[in-house]
Amino acid sequence: MQNIGILALQGDFDKHRQAVEKLGQKAVLVKDVEKLSDCDRLIIPGGESTTFLHLVEKLQLRQGLIDFIEKKPVFGTCAGLILLSKSAEKLPFPPLGVIDIIAKRNAYGRQVDSFVDDIRLNLNGRESVFEGVFIRAPKIKDFGKKVNALAWHNNDVVMAESGKILVAAFHPELTDDLSIHQYFIEK
Repeated sequence: MQNIGILALQGDFDKHRQAVEKLGQKAVLVKDVEKLSDCDRLIIPGGESTTFLHLVEKLQLRQGLIDFIEKKPVFGTCAGLILLSKSAEKLPFPPLGVIDIIAKRNAYGRQVDSFVDDIRLNLNGRESVFEGVFIRAPKIKDFGKKVNALAWHNNDVVMAESGKILVAAFHPELTDDLSIHQYFIEK
């Protein structure tokens, strides 16, 4: 059993906790750097990226998160993708810059424009369809050569990985399909 940390500063971190526990792993709600030392992996959930970055700075979590990510796997969904990206516009602080992705915040529109639609998913060479829940979702505008696309909505890349880092523009924790969480845990 692994200890899967979930950054519990804001957003719906509890849905990630439920997914992790359904997969037989221990969920650790992380609110400070000390709690990171208990974790084998970390999930950064969706939420509001500006608020997340304010809290990361206020709680002095930036360097601790970067140090953790250098050694262990991390999975960022929606706002988590933005926090992990190399750059994104209109943020009060720079993102963590740990994956070579340029993110566009709220690219699919405002809250009222949120939607659910099928995405094409390719995990471990196996193609499948996954229900993508997009809530004020970011887009991956561009990514570097070491970043591999794993999922698409129409022609947009909506999930990618680079080394130990996995990001998704949508919310897999809001579906009953645990395959993406399973992929992260086994990564």
